[in-house]
Amino acid sequence: MGREFELKYAAAPEQQAAIRELFPDLVPIEMETTYYDTPAGDLSARRWTLRRRFEDGRSVCTLKTPAPGGARGEWELEMGDIRDAIPELCKLGAPEELVSLAENGVIQVCGARFTRLAGVISAEGCTLELALDSGILTGGGRTGPLCEVEVELKAGSDADAVAYAQALARRFGLSPQPKSKYRRALELARTKENEHV
Repeated sequence: MGREFELKYAAAPEQQAAIRELFPDLVPIEMETTYYDTPAGDLSARRWTLRRRFEDGRSVCTLKTPAPGGARGEWELEMGDIRDAIPELCKLGAPEELVSLAENGVIQVCGARFTRLAGVISAEGCTLELALDSGILTGGGRTGPLCEVEVELKAGSDADAVAYAQALARRFGLSPQPKSKYRRALELARTKENEHV
């Protein structure tokens, strides 16, 4: 708990289908995510991501923060209400500032609904989770397509994870996706806001 290192690639449905043929044992998980921020946008200004995600009906609350070397800080726990989860996330090691920033409440800002096909794979020097995500991003009454491939390090070195992910990307013609789901969903929400300025 506390550090996430993953590589994310944009994909087309046919690219995902080709990867599924190589990894037929990936397990489907239904995901529904709501992202939160303070009314003043304090969390997004710090590039923090606060979310509640239903994973096959199981409610998981998570905070992610920037970290060195392309990684992210990540703390999560099973809890039904994001407001109740905030102090508990801090007890796990999330920045204590989260409590004071959220003392006046947090609001829903955007979201995502998708199916994840996931499985743990062994590669040279590391253990990885491979995830194929397909669905929609939501924000400001808008929706946008979501189709991507994630390779997340579970054990081993960052360098080995990068080598594996890059080889997979070359094999299937995948393009790096520099923006998180949250950032892309937030752009949808802000596009709607700007239309009313």
